[in-house]
Amino acid sequence: MSTPQIAFLKGHGTENDFVIVPDPDNALTLTASAVARLCDRRAGIGGDGLLHVVRSAAHPEARDMADAAEWFMDYRNADGSIAEMCGNGVRVFAHYLRRAGLAEDGDLTVATRGGAKRVHLAKNGDITVSMGRALLPADGVTVSVGGRSWPARNVNMGNPHAVVFVDDLVHAGDLLTAPPVSPEAVYPDGVNVEFVVDRGPRHVGMRVHERGSGETRSCGTGACAVAVAAARRDGSDPATTGLPVTYTVDLPGGTLVVTEHPDGAVDMTGPAVIVAEGVIDPAWLSTTTG
Repeated sequence: MSTPQIAFLKGHGTENDFVIVPDPDNALTLTASAVARLCDRRAGIGGDGLLHVVRSAAHPEARDMADAAEWFMDYRNADGSIAEMCGNGVRVFAHYLRRAGLAEDGDLTVATRGGAKRVHLAKNGDITVSMGRALLPADGVTVSVGGRSWPARNVNMGNPHAVVFVDDLVHAGDLLTAPPVSPEAVYPDGVNVEFVVDRGPRHVGMRVHERGSGETRSCGTGACAVAVAAARRDGSDPATTGLPVTYTVDLPGGTLVVTEHPDGAVDMTGPAVIVAEGVIDPAWLSTTTG
């Protein structure tokens, strides 16, 4: 008897790209090695991560969110490790649901390991994700590249970030390996590191090293962390001013718009694209599951 074929799609949000694997009943076993090979840009499909599309009621990590969110984004980094959240991934995930007829224009809730996220699917194609509130741990951290070191703002958007303001994005180096962050104990599970330059009033550019993936073309939670850090640096904390603040964030793969509200809620708006779909050879995949 032949093994059932496994469907996949390929999508991206500001060129942060993902392998999408629809699996409503959580019937697939996706090991870390299988995910890493699927995300391999030479031996697999290629992606910064994998979006495993599962009904919340069918996944043990999401069943308690099933009443609020029908669908769970079981997100994996490119190396196969599990991650709490991915802002660009949520937009691509929601776009897939709409494309598949599983969601309509308007409001939607998606379950993630970082909590249930509210999403708005606009008719013009833009997708806004309510990313929750940023946490600003008081731990002082330092990021180093080559002979340079900078103090970093510690921001948690459901996953950890270290935000560094620099004079030139070239100072981030090649970002092939994770920039050293000290003290290491602040981030026991690793950290995403953002390097940021100013480009105008409430307008910044950034590069990012995503833990488990290396440098990526875009990072949604990273853009949110950068906007929050910039607002604090610029004296525009909405909790203090009572006014929302919006930053335009340029990434190598495109532009995101991030708004922080006086109650602390952070919204991120940007595009999402599906570029291809097909089937995974089950015999090939079976060689990765050991």
